[in-house]
Amino acid sequence: MPKVTVRYWAAAKAAAGVAEEPYDAETLADALAAVRARHHGELTRVLQRCSFLVDGDPVGTRAHETVRLAEGGTVEVLPPFAGG
Repeated sequence: MPKVTVRYWAAAKAAAGVAEEPYDAETLADALAAVRARHHGELTRVLQRCSFLVDGDPVGTRAHETVRLAEGGTVEVLPPFAGG
């Protein structure tokens, strides 16, 4: 199973209490399920509003189960940002 880094930004970082952490996950859906299992409460709510980058590429509207993760990859968790 690939080892990936999940990196949190802004409100997601505040809710997780860390900037990043490692996970073993084959898909984005697997990684997010592991995040939810580790962090209850506020981070679970924040994730509902987030967009995601996998190795720098936007996930967009693709089903998270279809987004494969690579060994050493990075998942960026991006809450909505205010301003412009």
